[in-house]
Amino acid sequence: MSTMITDRTYRIARENTQAMIIDVQERLTPHIYDHENILKKIVTLIKGLQALNIPIMLNEQYKKGLGDTLPEIRDVLEGENAKSFEKVTFSACDNNDAWHYLAQQNRSTILLFGVEAHVCVLQTALDLLDNGMQPVIIGDAVGSRFPYDKKQAIRRIRRAGGVITTVETILFELCRSSQDPAFKTISHLVK
Repeated sequence: MSTMITDRTYRIARENTQAMIIDVQERLTPHIYDHENILKKIVTLIKGLQALNIPIMLNEQYKKGLGDTLPEIRDVLEGENAKSFEKVTFSACDNNDAWHYLAQQNRSTILLFGVEAHVCVLQTALDLLDNGMQPVIIGDAVGSRFPYDKKQAIRRIRRAGGVITTVETILFELCRSSQDPAFKTISHLVK
């Protein structure tokens, strides 16, 4: 590979990456289009990120109204060092505690997944861009009640400068090599 100096790096590096789960809650998720498949992808992604030691933030929108994060996700996060934040703002970045925690991690690439794509995921992604960070939307691990809303959110995020990828793509990109200790776990997860 030749060496060339550029201002931008296109590869996503593990040491500069953090993940944010957005609002995968009991009273909201069942209304999301294709929610069963999205939930499977989210669980796979979380397990892969844990194998890669990527920090994970859990965000929950107005728990009194929308309930707790789904047990399938909570069970996977148990025992892990995932930090949880309740919010009433749509953007996770508008929550002072969550924003402070995120900034302390000193990681500029933020993987976003959860619901709803056109509200909380979109607004969080735009705020990350406004603050010089790189949101990476995991397209097969985000959803909305209506597919058209998700499609438009993905389109807007991409046009604003966000990156769109998939669960399998991001896990192998962060792994980088079949020699990585996380490779066997990841290849088993995506089968």
